[in-house]
Formats: sequence, structure tokens, C-alpha cells
Amino acid sequence: MTTHKETLQFQTEIKQLLHLMIHSLYSNKEIFLRELISNASDACDKLRFEALADPSLMAGDSELNVKVDFNAENGTLTVRDNGIGMNRDEVIANIGTIAKSGTREFFERLSGDQSKDAKLIGQFGVGFYSAFIVADRVTLSTRRAGMEAEHGVRWESEGTGAYTLETVNLPERGTEIVLHLREEERRDFLNAWRLRSIINKYSDHVPLPILMRKTGENQQPGDTWETVNKASALWQRAKSEISDAEYKEFYQYVSHDYGEPLAWTHNRVEGRLEYTSLLYIPGKAPFDLWEPNQSHGIKLYVQRVFIMDDTEHQILPRYLRFVRGVMDSSDLPLNVSREILQGNRIIDQMRAGSIKRVLGLLEEMADKEPEKYQNFWNEFGRVLKEGPGEDFANREQIAKLLRFASTHSDNEIQNVSLTDYIGRMREGQDKIYYITADTFIAAKNSPQLELLRKKGIEVLLLSDRVDEWLTSHLQEFEGKALASVAKGTLDLGSIETEEERKSQEEIEKTAEGLVERIKNALGDRVEAVRVSHRLTSSPACIVLGERDMALYMQQLLKQAGHEVPSTKPTLEINPSHPILARIAKEDARFAEWSSLLLDQAILAEGGQLEDPAGFVARLNQLMLALAS
Repeated sequence: MTTHKETLQFQTEIKQLLHLMIHSLYSNKEIFLRELISNASDACDKLRFEALADPSLMAGDSELNVKVDFNAENGTLTVRDNGIGMNRDEVIANIGTIAKSGTREFFERLSGDQSKDAKLIGQFGVGFYSAFIVADRVTLSTRRAGMEAEHGVRWESEGTGAYTLETVNLPERGTEIVLHLREEERRDFLNAWRLRSIINKYSDHVPLPILMRKTGENQQPGDTWETVNKASALWQRAKSEISDAEYKEFYQYVSHDYGEPLAWTHNRVEGRLEYTSLLYIPGKAPFDLWEPNQSHGIKLYVQRVFIMDDTEHQILPRYLRFVRGVMDSSDLPLNVSREILQGNRIIDQMRAGSIKRVLGLLEEMADKEPEKYQNFWNEFGRVLKEGPGEDFANREQIAKLLRFASTHSDNEIQNVSLTDYIGRMREGQDKIYYITADTFIAAKNSPQLELLRKKGIEVLLLSDRVDEWLTSHLQEFEGKALASVAKGTLDLGSIETEEERKSQEEIEKTAEGLVERIKNALGDRVEAVRVSHRLTSSPACIVLGERDMALYMQQLLKQAGHEVPSTKPTLEINPSHPILARIAKEDARFAEWSSLLLDQAILAEGGQLEDPAGFVARLNQLMLALAS
């Protein structure tokens, strides 16, 4: 057989990553073994699944396992599995490149603090590349199940700028990774007791055997192999038999996360439908939280056989994509496919039950451990805000979990629940008032809040980009309508006195002429001009229609290439303001003053001017006129 060998270059991101690995940013170097065993376990799971449709892939070797071996004389540590293996193209795709857009974000988030960056590396689950924490050369040999021996592939690199790839003859399927340890790492890791303790710590509950050679009387490895982990599906054990430490260890295995979970829920459902779920709330947001297809989420098992990762959110909806864990069904067929999952009655019931458990876990945390829940919200709040638009059936329960900033504290910490807001509502108030803006400062300082602040009415300050979507789907809570103070007319209901209404009517009559002049001057730039009842210290503001999208969102969509229906704002004026009194006396420059008033109101609302140069020119002319 002709051996084809070539040298290829790493992409830039991998060079940076390898540099970090070689310089040992992991505060706990032993984590590399957990990553390699986890990858080996995944490879065995994939083979078991593919073999359901093609049993010949097992080729007489159906006892799937992971072997960990070492050679103290050669300074090598080996991790081998008899799983699915890889062909040449898969090696290049999976080992020679990192096909994750989150990689760039990873490097941007590095702080230079070794202890913090070490945890970040673990959070990003770099897997195979963690071998370079302890090795100065790594050799990977692999053959895909179903291919002949001559189609084996060998990959090797010293962790610098390049790697070699060659075709070799491999009699067995699967993958073998040989780590040539650096001199200073050999004493620590070429030790049977040390390796077993690492496996027990991180991989004890990997649901297939991890084998090591038995040690003889002289403490040297022999020729026979033994299982060194429990090799049991932890989620199938009784909760009373599982310690918190074991739950946390299993979380690290199933999530590829270096940290600890914030909380978890372990449930077994029996009756007409039988399934087990072990679901975790992470302590920190994973790097791929905003990626369309996450690398880790819910793992679906059927009778302890791994079937697939829920990357398409068929088991849990997208707004719960931060949840990690496993679900194991006794009722689904072993040959289940993604197509079969769609609209499947069993999956629908598992999904509904799991959603209730996760939301119930969060409710309990919010009630009994508010500080812990605040930590959760800081990490995942924007994701949970997608819930009311995606999950109508649980909208009220999700709404109770939402947190916002508000004028009650006037800081940007989102810690006000809708229940808190209702408890502080003014007597006679029948609406939950809010405002959306591009930033917290813009929301806090919006002129639309002036009258409500004066009357002591609390307003929710919404500045996350998901908030516009949220408020379009969450229109009431516990019978109280949500109302934007920047859209439509401001109706304070019985909070306003009859005397205040009469005063407003008188102001409107007095300003009728000024309102008409400004409308004529602005023409079709505005939908209407009217006297404002929400302003106390600002000269003007713009107000959108109740169903219109906020100006900053319109601008974002336009920048993204979307077509946005054109909307004209309504200009509200404050006739008692000195600027309006000055404008009313103008004749020659009345149109310029009116345009300036509208442009300022648009800018205050976070909008973008169609003619910024014209705005500057008018402003300069008026300043010169006032100065002369």
C-alpha cells in the first residue's frame, strides 16, 4: 500500500489556542484526561447509534470501551477507544480546524489572569487540544468503522504551526491518542494510582467501561485489563444513593464545563409513560449560548443507549437552551431519528414535563435563594426573556421569573419582578408601565418618563434587545396590561384627577394655533403634532403608534439588511416650555425651529436622523442668529 503523507498548517485560531495550552493556562492540568475520555465516550456512543441501522459496523467487536495506558520508559500516555473512528476528511475537519464561530469570542474574552482564563478554557470545552497542556507531541491514529484496514489515518503535531497527516494500515477501528509527555509532567501522570484517581474523580459515571492494566505485586502494569470506573448510568440510580459531589462530577462530564452547576433536578416518571431526566442549570453561561447549534445540551438516551444531542431543540425549547443534562426513555424505539422525534407524542409529553420541572426549579430558587437566582438571571436572563414568545402554554409561569431594571432604584441591575412591581403600584393604577431603549441610560433619561416620575409611578426600564420582542408577546400579567410610555396616548386612568384633565384641555385649546403651525412646517415628516401630557421639563418628544417598533430596533433591522415598514412618529410638544414660547413668536425661522425640535426629539429617543448634515446646518444658523 502506498502511504500518502503531507504537512498542513493550522489555522490562526488554533495556533493561538495551542500556545495557551503549551503554556499551561489550566490551573488544574489533570483536566486533559477528562476531555480525552469524554471524546472517546462520545465516539463509542456514535458507533452504537449508527450500528442500530448497520450492525456490521461492530465487526465482531461489540464490547465498547475506553482504554487508558502508559509507558514510563517511553514517557507516553495513551487513550484508546473502539468507537466510530474517523476518515481522513473527518480528521482534518475535527482535529485540523476548529469549526466554531465561538472560538474568536473565546480569545476576545481572555483577561490575562491565569486562574480566570484557565476556567474559561474549560468552559469552552476545547477537548482534544487540551492534550498539549502536558504533551510536547501528540500522535493520533484512527480508522472509521466500516472501512478497511488500509484506510487508517495518522495525525501528528508538536503543537506548533503545523501537523502531519498520513495514510496508514490499522487493523482495528476506533481512535488511539498517544501523548508524548513533557519531561516535567512524567512523574505526575505516568503513575497508575494517579491516573485511576483522575478517572474516578472526573469520569466515574461515563456509561461504558474505562479499562486500565492490572498492577502486579511490584506495582507495575500487567497484561490483563480491569474496569476502573463504575460504568453505570448515574441518572438511573436512586437519588438517595447519589451524593452532591457525584451529581457535580456528572455535570462536568455531560456538559464539558469546568465549573459547578447552580442547581439540578433528577426525576423518574413511571406509569403509561416511563422516562428519567437529570437536568442541570449551569453556573456560568456557555460560550455558544447565542450560537444556532450548540455543541452541548440535552443528551437523549433510549434504554441507556445514546441516541443524539438535542441541537435542534426538539426536547427543550430554545429559551431553555442553557439547560444541560440527560433524558432516558423506555418507550421510544432504538432506531429513533430526528424525523421521528418531530410531533412524537412521547417526546411531546417528555418535553412538557421537563419544561415544568426546569421552571419549577427556577421558581423555587427565586423564592428560597434570591441571591442564587440573581446570579442565574445575570447569566441567562436575556435567554429566558425569549420564553413568552415561544411558549404560550407556560407564559404566565415564565413571566413570574422575569426580572427588570426600573425607576424604583434607578440602577441597571435587573432585579425587579412583575410581582414586585404590582405590589408597589399606585392606588388607582391599572397598568404596568415600561419603556424600551437601546441602552439603560437612554431609557432612564427618556423625556417620556417626566410626568410619571413626578407622580411617583414606577416604570420598567428595558434595554435588552430582546425586550421589544418580549413586550410584543407579553401584553399582560395577572390581569394588568403592560403599557409602553413611549407609544400611543398616555392613559393614567383614575390616577389623574378631574382638575388635571380640565387643565390639560385648557392648555390644548390655547396651543391649537401653535400645534397647527408646527404640523404645517413639518409636513409629512410626522403623523401628527399634539400637546403632550407626559412632559414636564422637556420641550418635545416623539411618540410611536402602539404597534410600531422602537426606533433603535428599526435601525438595527435596517443595518442587518431587513426591510422595515416606514412609520411616522407623532411629535408631542410642551407649550409651557420657554423654547416653545420663543418659537411661537418666530416668523422667518419658524420652519427651522420646528425641524430642530423634531430632530432633537428623534435623537433623544435613540433614533437616527435621515439628514444629520441638515440638522447641524440648521443648528449653526440658529446659534448664529441668537448670538447676533
